[in-house]
Amino acid sequence: MAKQPRYLNGKVVAITGGARGIGLATARAIAREGGKVALGDLNGDGAAAAAETLGPNAIGLSVDVTDRDSFEAFIDAVEERLGPVDVVINNAGIMLLGDFMDEDPERARSQFDVNVWGVWHGTQIAMRRMRPRGTGHIVNIASMAGKTGFPGGATYCATKHAVVGLSEAVRGELRKTGVEVSVVMPSIVNTDLGSGLVEARFVKNINPEDVAQEIVDALKFPRFDVFVPRSNQGVTRLTAVLPRRASEAVGRAFKADQVLAGANTQVRLDYERQAAQRRLEAGEGGESGADGPAPETGEKETAES
Repeated sequence: MAKQPRYLNGKVVAITGGARGIGLATARAIAREGGKVALGDLNGDGAAAAAETLGPNAIGLSVDVTDRDSFEAFIDAVEERLGPVDVVINNAGIMLLGDFMDEDPERARSQFDVNVWGVWHGTQIAMRRMRPRGTGHIVNIASMAGKTGFPGGATYCATKHAVVGLSEAVRGELRKTGVEVSVVMPSIVNTDLGSGLVEARFVKNINPEDVAQEIVDALKFPRFDVFVPRSNQGVTRLTAVLPRRASEAVGRAFKADQVLAGANTQVRLDYERQAAQRRLEAGEGGESGADGPAPETGEKETAES
């Protein structure tokens, strides 16, 4: 008998980093399924404007995922206005590139604050609300960088490995409670922050809508590992069983070692100036979305990959 989907009609879904890119594409996909969507973003005005395009069952709110109180207040507001949260999608994240040996500790800290602590806050807050109800779904946006290390993005890879490990452990703790966990691992996504990256051989860049569709599918038919594109799961399994030197040779053959390290510096700098300006206009010192503004760094920067 075919597995019956879990319908999203009427479900309340909170998405961080929701003002643009993967977050907004996911909100649109869920809204088409009849879900009630709350877009959270450091740029609250941007989130509100994006929500207006989704219809009366969508709201946009300000949230700083690095601040526990701000995240808690965001979920409180969502539940007050839309009802108990059924799904929390921890999408906010940043990626700052450069040689690890020369990386400033503050640059590394900013990535851990958003990519790890942001997901930590969102996951725990969701667990504490969902487990007593015996229902819910937590979706954490990681990356293929959560499964392997890419030169030029050591700290980013470390944060995404943390997201995958956290999600695996939480999945075990929530077993048989009625609360589902999914971890999403996209390859390079065509967002503003993804510009300037080297495209890997045989692995085409994907669009935010591709990631959104896989998230919706994982909500309808719950599964933990969500690779985008799905073919990446086979590649990951293959390289996992190969000896270290062989798997690294495969990576070099695919030019995976150049995806981050070989990014176009000038393109990244041009984008970074714009991102820094948006951050100043928001009046904040942090980051809110997987493809939103990031702290000014003087080095290369990009999005979920």
